[in-house]
Amino acid sequence: MMRKLALLALTSALAGAALPAAAQDYSYGSSGGTSGHQYVLDLGVGALVKPRYDGADSYLVSPVPLIYVSRFYLPILGQVADGQARTGIYFYPSFNFIGQRRPSDTSRLSGTRKVDWALEAGLGAGFQGEGFRVFGELRQGFNGHKGQTGQIGADLIMKPMPRLELSAGPRLGFASSDYMDTYFSVSQSEARASGLNEFRASGGFKSIGVSSRASYDLTDQVKLHVEGGYDRLIGDAARSPIVRNRGSRNQYTIGTGVTYRFSFDAF
Repeated sequence: MMRKLALLALTSALAGAALPAAAQDYSYGSSGGTSGHQYVLDLGVGALVKPRYDGADSYLVSPVPLIYVSRFYLPILGQVADGQARTGIYFYPSFNFIGQRRPSDTSRLSGTRKVDWALEAGLGAGFQGEGFRVFGELRQGFNGHKGQTGQIGADLIMKPMPRLELSAGPRLGFASSDYMDTYFSVSQSEARASGLNEFRASGGFKSIGVSSRASYDLTDQVKLHVEGGYDRLIGDAARSPIVRNRGSRNQYTIGTGVTYRFSFDAF
């Protein structure tokens, strides 16, 4: 039932966005209203419908922090992201949080090991053009996994009215062997306990998909966001018995939230 609701919500979001999304949760902003401050960040909170775990065929609703970067300053390098610039190369911080995965979460995980929560932190870089952007991100994992993850993507950007920005484009995700082994491998002991085949996942491309976003300026500081995405697991992620036998290669997300714009100097 939850998957059907997620599919319906995603379809509605994509239709409402008319086309064309930003770089995941943390992206380069190009909307107006930025000041001359070194940092201009849109911070807020939202709700996200997402797979219960990577490769799951069931969904849950969870609160998520929202962070969008319009201007970002790094000592020595200077203003590496500038929402006032219409074109050019930019850099931005990239973060991701992965919740704890426990065998008790669902019967489909019975016999598998517990995986602690993980925080991923890193850097993204891209090029902003007239009506489009291309970007790449690389993050290092901490706690639950110690591997590296990232994605490359591109967006078409439309502004059908002054306060509304629509964007969408393809995504290609990748992960190191450490990450893949943590979430998709099945050890010998897990195989005996779960009935799944033993499997060792290697690093490489993990998913291919599309993401879309609509952002509307309620005021100069307050913004409403609606996002939707679809990913198809590939490579060893798709071949894992956790996905192939007890999950799904198709992964959907839909979310909405509100942010408030903060502008400040630190140097």
